[in-house]
Amino acid sequence: RRGEMAKSTQLIDNEVFRAFATYTAIVLLKMMLMSLITAYFRITRKAFVNPEDTATFGKGESAKKYLRTDPDVERVRRGHLNDLENIVPFVGIGLLYALSSPELSTALLHFRIFTGARILHTLAYLIPLPQPGRGLSWAVGYSVTFSMAYKVLKTAWLL
Repeated sequence: RRGEMAKSTQLIDNEVFRAFATYTAIVLLKMMLMSLITAYFRITRKAFVNPEDTATFGKGESAKKYLRTDPDVERVRRGHLNDLENIVPFVGIGLLYALSSPELSTALLHFRIFTGARILHTLAYLIPLPQPGRGLSWAVGYSVTFSMAYKVLKTAWLL
């Protein structure tokens, strides 16, 4: 079984792939939620980056005061950017990992730890929690993705 890659016709029946799909959907939905949270903070803080977004608050000079940055909006945006930097690689590497025929228990451990770490990272960013909470949650998620990449390379290249 070592070194085998799953066939595409087996994906629907593959428990590892189904687990990957489940946890990928969770972290992608969480990342999408960050867009809504950013919009919420922009609206409630009246901090916009595009002139057309200020139209409901006035015209001309009276609307220009809403073209500004806000620390709360920027904090949410940084959390969202961090999601993009970490969840996108997880999706790509996780797919390759799921296709590398890992043991279900090991795959679930990878997927669950990554998902939990990203949720904790978001909470640490939004609340905000004191360091090293956010840094540790980032490091755990990053390590999981690196571990999966190592397994993929080991399987594909027989390292």
